[in-house]
Amino acid sequence: MFSHLPLLSILIWLPLISAILVLMTGSDKHAPIARVIAVSAVIINLLLCIPLYLGFDTSSYSMQFQEDHLWIAAYQIHYALGVDGISLIMVILTNFTGLLVILASCQAIKLRVAQYMAAFLTMQAMIIGVFSSTDAILFYVFWEGMLIPMYLSIGMWGSANRSYASIKFFLYTFLGSILMLIALLYLYNMTGSFYIQDYYGLPLTIPVQEWIFFAFLLAFAVKVPMWPVHTWLPDAHTEAPAGGSVVLAALMLKIGIYGFLRFSMPITPMACQQLANLMIGLSLVAIVYIGLITIVQTDMKKLIAYSSIAHMGFATLGCFMVYDVIHQAGSFQNAYMSLEGAVVQMVSHAFGSGAMFLGIGLMADRLHNHSRLIKDYGGVASTMPAFAAFFMLFAMSNVGLPGTAGFVGEFMVIMSAVQTHFWVAFTAALTLILAASYTLWMYKRVFFGPVINPEVRKFKDINWLEKTNYILLAAGVFFVGLYPAPIINVMRASIGHLLLQSIPVGVALNVPPSFYLS
Repeated sequence: MFSHLPLLSILIWLPLISAILVLMTGSDKHAPIARVIAVSAVIINLLLCIPLYLGFDTSSYSMQFQEDHLWIAAYQIHYALGVDGISLIMVILTNFTGLLVILASCQAIKLRVAQYMAAFLTMQAMIIGVFSSTDAILFYVFWEGMLIPMYLSIGMWGSANRSYASIKFFLYTFLGSILMLIALLYLYNMTGSFYIQDYYGLPLTIPVQEWIFFAFLLAFAVKVPMWPVHTWLPDAHTEAPAGGSVVLAALMLKIGIYGFLRFSMPITPMACQQLANLMIGLSLVAIVYIGLITIVQTDMKKLIAYSSIAHMGFATLGCFMVYDVIHQAGSFQNAYMSLEGAVVQMVSHAFGSGAMFLGIGLMADRLHNHSRLIKDYGGVASTMPAFAAFFMLFAMSNVGLPGTAGFVGEFMVIMSAVQTHFWVAFTAALTLILAASYTLWMYKRVFFGPVINPEVRKFKDINWLEKTNYILLAAGVFFVGLYPAPIINVMRASIGHLLLQSIPVGVALNVPPSFYLS
């Protein structure tokens, strides 16, 4: 019913046009107008996700809501958009996160309000473009385009070391993408096309696949980020404004995983199989080693930043355990559960981690020096009981408590891993202990005990706007934790088809007939 509407273009261009209108409001004396325009844009965008979801055919793995217009005729570059089940969920998550960030900034940002709103509206548009592009060059344009507003948000509204953090963020992510562009140009020379799906099933030799894999790996590993190219993230998170940290945690890290799913696995399946143990090893390092580093952090934002690296290790583990599961048992069902767990982890991490970054930013704004150090707090629950209750819920999701969003994806990945490698599953499961250690220890020191800092005594509990944000996030935590079926059903056909595309030719696999969908 809605497939004839250019919904994806509207979702991309409405925030961009709104960003221009917001900038036209000028100085901060017109900040209320800028806020109204920005909030209206993100609400409309989120409402437009309803027909996008209702009009999606869950029985098909094909790209839907497609748009295709010739952009640069000389090189056959197209403005081509479309979503499958995986990208649909990520587009909806992007719009949901955009609403939360803009609502939170209505009170938190007092200076250069129009520029801040415009930066985040532009960022939202770019990220939606990444998840919905079916042309490789268009994907690359959106991929690089989202770096600029994030760079500006850290550099203009960040903390004391914002210049260092913003430059480090830009250099890591930009330089990591150069090899990806070279790989895309090589694939274009092979096919004469920039359509991403034209690259699937190419008869590439194993050495060629390995070179392409490593070219993609650098770009995607930096974005996730994977160890050892993770060092930009703690600095970026720590210095970014709360909204920037939320977008980084909820969306930008997931784009790296999305790149593995959209490019690496279906284009270079033999290389993925050959190098699966390397990727599993790097994922386990992220889960355990980074988890240990997280325990000793004294800055709350840096603590949650490191925990995000550990949680994203589960997503990469789920992607590449697929090859180990198939090699050991040839089980499509277990491999499917591993890949499905990786995608669910992408979604679930956004709610718990994003909410905690918002909460840390909220507390820091209430101190005159905007400190995020754990030692500067204590007894916050006595002055902000409602906020403390919400934060406890999000902390439990970060730990992976059953019934919350953080449990589902990690459980699926561990269950898949235990079928073939007990010690891989055991090592990955250590994150449940490590996450409980650093998250609950931080919560205890910040929210319980005596009120030592006189400023904490003056804290006012969250107001109606802040409660609205946390209620929406709490709903997401419980929705994914208790009833993830609507998400899983949408992704089912797409994940099943992606798995079939990502398995090298000739590998024996017992595929249930129900997965051969139209």
